[in-house]
Amino acid sequence: MGILNKIITAIRGGAREAGEAIVDANSIRIFEQEIHDAQNNLQQAKQNLTTVMAQEIQASRKIESLEQNITTNKDYATQALTKNDESLALEVAEKIALLQQELSQQQQIQQSYNAHVAKLKGLIKKTANSLADMQRQLIMVKTTDSVQKAASAITENSASSGSKLLSAKESLDRIQKRQQLLDDKLQAGSMLDGDMGQTSLDDKLKAAGIGQTTTSAQDVLAQIKAAQ
Repeated sequence: MGILNKIITAIRGGAREAGEAIVDANSIRIFEQEIHDAQNNLQQAKQNLTTVMAQEIQASRKIESLEQNITTNKDYATQALTKNDESLALEVAEKIALLQQELSQQQQIQQSYNAHVAKLKGLIKKTANSLADMQRQLIMVKTTDSVQKAASAITENSASSGSKLLSAKESLDRIQKRQQLLDDKLQAGSMLDGDMGQTSLDDKLKAAGIGQTTTSAQDVLAQIKAAQ
């Protein structure tokens, strides 16, 4: 049972590591999507705020209407009392009492709307500022990621180029050594021909002043003059 638990724990650990690797590989994409989702939520919050503000306006309009109605009925009650019609004045007073109760309810509703509007405005402003900061951070992490990828590519290319250059240098050295060897062989062959051939002997006799000598034009002219 203990071994089975360890196996299950190892599998869970592997799954966690695999999940973390996926998250790390897509961290910028996930961050960008989270910002996008937050923007959508913020837009929805603004729409909800608009609805609450509209309800607040309606409550204010209702309060204004009730206040006007109460003022009018108070005037009616006053007129009824002026005419000594206390019964009519009492009916109007009862209506005024109902209107005042409704007015009090509407005022409470309006105060609730006012509180919600103020709270929502504060949250929306705070969220908007946070999103703006996150968007700036997103631009920076994207830029950093691009620079790091470029630097990594340059480093890899430099290492690869260095390896290729080293290989090319070795090839050049081999070619130069082979060509030098061929030159040395040609020079040695020429020296061998000179040592073993007739050309070498003629050169030696000429150097010793033995054998055929070269007749110059002056020598030929002297011989002709002597013959005369």
